[in-house]
Amino acid sequence: PLMMRHALKRLGATREETAIVGDRMDTDIIAGVESEIETILVLSGVTSAAEIDRYSYAPKHVLEGVFEIPG
Repeated sequence: PLMMRHALKRLGATREETAIVGDRMDTDIIAGVESEIETILVLSGVTSAAEIDRYSYAPKHVLEGVFEIPG
């Protein structure tokens, strides 16, 4: 969470207007969950849909790839 707060401050952004996009549950998504930032897991990388239930936390959104993120 400290690294995420520092990044938000440096960018001049707030948690409420930010989302973390990642392809790994054990790094990207946990960073967002612990920082209380909206999370988007993309299945085009490391973590598959079948693996999500193995974790005690979950991403807010799950997409096939970054191409599905609305503009």
